[in-house]
Amino acid sequence: MAQKYVWWKTPTETMAEPGLLLAQMMTMGTLEDVQWMLSFTSSDELRAVLGDPPVGVFNGRSWTYWHRRLNGEPIPPLPTRRVAA
Repeated sequence: MAQKYVWWKTPTETMAEPGLLLAQMMTMGTLEDVQWMLSFTSSDELRAVLGDPPVGVFNGRSWTYWHRRLNGEPIPPLPTRRVAA
């Protein structure tokens, strides 16, 4: 899964950042891959990813879905990338 969802890093580099892999799967995962992820990942681990998300990974649809599934309402604003001027 590491190679499939974080293709720009080696699997070893990806496994050093499990939150990145989970966020990528939460955003782009197929139904089968998300079911696989849920079989070994706790809700608390997924909430931790939402609490400190990697920049630029989540889109509005996945952000809303996972917040509703794990936290209910209200849904916080989607984090945005900030570039120093």
